[in-house]
Amino acid sequence: MKLKQISVFLENRKGRLWKALNILSNAGVNIRALSIADTSEFGILRMIVPEVELAEEKLAQNNFVVKVNEVIAVEVLDEPGGLDAVLGFLNKADVNVEYLYAFVEKKTNKAIVVIRTEDLDAGIKVLEDGGVTILSAEDVNLL
Repeated sequence: MKLKQISVFLENRKGRLWKALNILSNAGVNIRALSIADTSEFGILRMIVPEVELAEEKLAQNNFVVKVNEVIAVEVLDEPGGLDAVLGFLNKADVNVEYLYAFVEKKTNKAIVVIRTEDLDAGIKVLEDGGVTILSAEDVNLL
């Protein structure tokens, strides 16, 4: 139930984000979801891609600092309060959310939320116990 996520350290300078995405494009890597957090000096690009190893290899070959870590993807109703319910389960169980990002699934009225918790196993258990649909890597990549 855990997905692999690519995290890329980017210097905050002209063309650096484009270069990372261009490398993936040229390698034929499809980006299913992405998020970027930045400061004045650097950013962290986080992505869900079907070809994790290929993406990691191509970026590293081009002098990007890349890390692969695990996250949870859940299905959330794409309506007011959908995310509130999911986060409520984690909050009640005292599971800390480090970050999250979302994308909308085109074929249904669902949104997909990618969540990184301090303790992924605890997060998965709490969400499963709450009846939240947790998606596998295959589920996310088929959407």
